Amino acid sequence: MFQDMTIEELRSIMRTEKLALIDVRSPSEYNNATIPGSINIPFFNDVERAEIGTLYKQVSPETAKERGLQIISAKLPDFVKRFSKIEGKKVVFCWRGGMRSKTSATVLDLMGIHVHRLKGGYRCYRNWVVQTMENLEWNAKALVLNGHTGSGKTKMLKKLAQENYPVIDLEGMANHRGSIFGQIGLQPHNQKTFDALLIEQIELFKQSPVILVEGESKRIGRVLLPDFLLAKKAQGMQFIIEVPIEQRTKEIINEYQPWKHEKACLEAFRRIKKRIHTPIAKTIEEDLKLGRYDIAVRLLLEYYYDPLYDYTTKQIPNEKKIIIKAKDITEAYRLLKEQIDRSYRIA
Repeated sequence: MFQDMTIEELRSIMRTEKLALIDVRSPSEYNNATIPGSINIPFFNDVERAEIGTLYKQVSPETAKERGLQIISAKLPDFVKRFSKIEGKKVVFCWRGGMRSKTSATVLDLMGIHVHRLKGGYRCYRNWVVQTMENLEWNAKALVLNGHTGSGKTKMLKKLAQENYPVIDLEGMANHRGSIFGQIGLQPHNQKTFDALLIEQIELFKQSPVILVEGESKRIGRVLLPDFLLAKKAQGMQFIIEVPIEQRTKEIINEYQPWKHEKACLEAFRRIKKRIHTPIAKTIEEDLKLGRYDIAVRLLLEYYYDPLYDYTTKQIPNEKKIIIKAKDITEAYRLLKEQIDRSYRIA
């Protein structure tokens, strides 16, 4: 017989053991938001779920259950086979710990595959995320990477994370680069997904005396940063990365590969076109259309992004700034890492 597992038990076990989390909801529910690290083995696909929901509301619960049994009976061999390939302790969940996860756990148990069921399902996990964020006690100091657009801040954070520094990659969690062009080539995450990824990362680094983040604004794509994180960033030490505009232009072009997203680049530019001096805006648009990306990007930096950043940076008190000036991003990373190691000893 399968056993239920509470969210508290799940969190406790996850600190010391590796668990396989299986979301048995439909693909669209899973893609909208799930527990980070989960895999999707749907009990019903989206079409089947819609059909059963319609029967439940318009005909009767009994008719819906009968149709559900017909659908899952045909899929049981493949459903069980997919679970049998997953090693280790397994936990299944659906939206609220209802029929889909209960039936999945029961059938698997009958086939000799032991699983736990998350009591309360994904809804319980989401409530835990919200409550944890509301009651968070977090004493870590923030080391904030700032710098003009294209100065390699995100790349540096990713390298620091690879070297086991306590990095919270906000753009990675939002799946958005933070600017008006930031979603090009990406599928931005929604607030529920961002919140879950953020709180899991905070829990991971809760005992660290410092954390490293990028100097983002309140909104990154489709998500808003929580007030406690904005306050922590504002109070933190600001590392100002300065590299030449030629290097930044090159970095942006390599990152965005605009020739693969010509239409999206033009659409994004037109959303900010009115904020740029008309002759310059006209030149930028023409350069984008003709594929002269080096010229277009440099003009965008000089006449739009750099002035915005310079204004924001002037608001930071001098005692909160550490300037990292370098000839390129590679040198900037080396100098930044030396400064962090010398001042904070966190590696």
